[in-house]
Parts: sequence; C-alpha cells; structure tokens
Amino acid sequence: MGSRYICARRREKSTLTQGTAAFFRNRFIRAILLSGIFLQVGIWVRNFAILLFVMERTNNNPFAVSLISVAEFTPIFLFSFIGGTYADRWRPKRTMVLCDLLSALSVFMVLLTIIFGTWEAVFLVTFISAILSQFSQPSAMKLFKVHVPMEQIQMGMAMFQTLMAIFMIIGPLLGTFVFQRFGIHVAISVMGVAFLLSAGALTFLPPDKKDCDRHDSDFTRELADGFRYVWHNKVLTALGGVFVTAGLAVGVIQPLGIFVVIERLGLPKENLQWLMMVNGAAMLVGGGAIIGFSKKIAAQKLLATGLLVSAVSVVGVGLSTSLIITLCFQFFNGLFFPCIHTGINTLILNMTKEEFVGRVNGVLNPMFMGAMVIMMSLAGWLKTRFSLVGMYEMSGIMFFVGMLLIVPIFNMNVSQRLYKTADKE
Repeated sequence: MGSRYICARRREKSTLTQGTAAFFRNRFIRAILLSGIFLQVGIWVRNFAILLFVMERTNNNPFAVSLISVAEFTPIFLFSFIGGTYADRWRPKRTMVLCDLLSALSVFMVLLTIIFGTWEAVFLVTFISAILSQFSQPSAMKLFKVHVPMEQIQMGMAMFQTLMAIFMIIGPLLGTFVFQRFGIHVAISVMGVAFLLSAGALTFLPPDKKDCDRHDSDFTRELADGFRYVWHNKVLTALGGVFVTAGLAVGVIQPLGIFVVIERLGLPKENLQWLMMVNGAAMLVGGGAIIGFSKKIAAQKLLATGLLVSAVSVVGVGLSTSLIITLCFQFFNGLFFPCIHTGINTLILNMTKEEFVGRVNGVLNPMFMGAMVIMMSLAGWLKTRFSLVGMYEMSGIMFFVGMLLIVPIFNMNVSQRLYKTADKE
C-alpha cells in the first residue's frame, strides 16, 4: 500500500515537472515573461520614486499622495472600454510593441519638462503609461488565449503572479534606492529605458496572424457586443460584481499605506518598503504553491478564498499598532493574494471566446478601476472625517461582500464544459 502511494506521488511529481518544462518551452511564454520583467522594473521605480518625490515636495500632504493613485488609475477607467475593443480589432503583438515604444517616448518628454519646467509634470509619467497600458494589457491576454493551451492557463496566471511577487520584494528596494541615491531625473530615465527593453523583448513574440486586423467593422457595435457577451454569461456577470466590490475595497486604502507606517506604527515613511517586501515574499510563496496544485482547485474556489483572507487581513492591518503583527497580516494577505489574481484571470480566459477577450477585459476592468478611482479620489477627504482604522474596516467588509458574490457559482464546473458552452453563445 505504501509503495503504491509513493509511486503515485512520484508519477504526479514527474507529470508536474514535464508540464512545467513544456510551459517554458513555449516561445510566447519566454518572450512575455522577459517583457514583464522589464516592465516591472520600470513600474516599481516609477511607483516609489514618484511617491517619495511628491511626499518630499509637499511635506507628506495626503491629497497630493492620493493624486498619484488617481493619475495612475483614472485613465485605466476612461480608456479600458476603448482599449479592449481595439485590442480585438488590431494585431496584438504590434499593438504591444508600439505601446511600449510610445510609453518610453512619453517618459523622456516628461523628463525634459521636469528639468526645464515644473516638477508637477511628474504626474504625467504615470498618467500616460496608464493610458497606453489599456491597449497593451488586453492584447497580452488575447495572445495568452491564442498561444497557451487551455490546461496550462491557470499555471500561466500563477506564473505571472509569481513574477509580480518577486518584484513586490525587490521593487520597493529598487525604487527607493534609485530615488535616494540618484534622484528623480535618473529614476525617470530608468523607467524610459525599461519600456524600451520591454518593447525589444516583445519583438520575439510569435508573428501576428495576417487576418487579425479588422477595420471594416463598426466600433460601436463591437463595443456593445462586448457588454452583451458579459451580461449573458453568469460567471462573467458574477465577476463584474466582484470587480466592483474589490475596487471599492482597494480604493479606500490604496493611498493610505504610507499613513499606516507613519501614524499606526510611528515609523518613518521609508519603512513602507518593508511592509511591501513582506507582502511580496508571501505572494511569491503563494504563487509558487498555486503553480503546484493549479489543476486540483477550481478557479472560483481560489478566488473566494483569496477574497475572504483579504477581508480578514486588511482589518488586521488597520487595527494593529505593532510592527510584528502588521507584518504577519501583510504576509497572510500576500500568501493568498495570488488566489484572487489567478482565479479571476483563469475564469475570464476559460469563459471567453478568443475574439471577445479584449472586450471582456474592457468591460470588467472599468468596473474595478471606476470603483477604485472614486474611492481613491475621496480617500484624502475621508481620512479627515474618519479614523484610519475605520477605513480599513470598511475595506475588509467590502472584500467579504465580494466573496459572497462568488457563492452562486462556487460549485459550478467552470472548466472545459462551460468554456464550450460560452463558445456556443
């Protein structure tokens, strides 16, 4: 009995190893991961350099800090519908390369403005790259649908979550180091170079299909078709509700992490990087774990688990006045966060036909971003009316409501059977 169990475990491990090897032999995966590395470098240098620069210039003004997040997420809400629809009309590889090149160009133009003009132009770095990402990101999802086998999609989503987790660890250190050692001008230059390197990596993607460009169809009709597609799909509709509640939950606390460090823990603002690093280390562990058992747990169960743990962890962070306890909640939250990211993206790709991937992203993302931007815009004002603890408790409740919205599809077999059903719609 024991020997049969050991043999079965060995066969399972061998199958997992072979599947992972096949995954990395995929030309698309190698190119998109390399591009992702360069983008993460640029994004994290941008996030921390601009945050520390603005706080330095404004003497820790909460309104100015919240404007950074508004500049990042408002264009995502405004352009996601358009970008998602055009991602289904244009050649995805070409779209991604051009977006990264335009991002690099805009970064260097803003750098000149800061040097010879006004420092407030630093907000444009985030604003412009956020706009272009709304054309690039759905194109990447579309290519993922085309070039990655269905049985590897959940592994792929977990792999990208692991990449994000790695940069959650090293990104804050990198961004803080570049800004403190070299200043904002060098930091912005690093962003531009990172976008250029990402564009170069994307040139190694498989060629676009010659017939994937569509210019003769009606844009408005295609946009409306995307809304109808989501509305008539029970799983995608449930995800829309999750996107709204999660957006509200994240938006309440997104600009306030720095104040947890300053007010609740009584530490200098630079210590925010340690909270981010602990969260990232946990995400790395969690993402690696999901890669190992990605085929054993349904995507909706992963998503529900992640939302529930986020609800508990966010409330814990808000209540804590101890650095150790706060770090524990950050680790706990990060450990299960990959469940949210992997669950959502797997459900979207499984439930969406290739020609609708861009539009489904274009419909769902604004639900999250719109809710988040609204709450982030109010965060500075809310902080003057409510306690920091109260705002974190509010966020936790919203995460819990999002988890409840998954209950109706919790026991569904959202896999190949439902994927085929969606294709017949």
